[in-house]
Amino acid sequence: MMRKLQKISLCDKFTQVKHPWKPVIVGELNDHAVKIVKVKGEFPWHFHENEDELFFVIKGEMVIQTRENNYHLKKDEFIIVPRGIEHRPTAEIEAQVMLLEPKTTLNTGNISNEFTHSDVQSI
Repeated sequence: MMRKLQKISLCDKFTQVKHPWKPVIVGELNDHAVKIVKVKGEFPWHFHENEDELFFVIKGEMVIQTRENNYHLKKDEFIIVPRGIEHRPTAEIEAQVMLLEPKTTLNTGNISNEFTHSDVQSI
């Protein structure tokens, strides 16, 4: 099936994101989803058994905490968290982040709680 080309404005898409920690899909690439999310505060510790996860900061700053280190990310920086690494994203002030991960990735990985969004919407 042939898909059409579509230009995406992340600025426009982020205006549609109303709640922190609730990712939305803005594109698909092979078997991966391009998601955006607003982050603010602390997300629960978790890991992904089968998926690597890319966090790319579009606006603001955030920290990816692991049990061994804290990785401070600023605008235009990204980090890839390998599968199996326990981590916790945090941001003191709201940041805008793009995620690239397999379509099957559950945002809370190995746990289920009030942050879990299993039915991620496309916008």
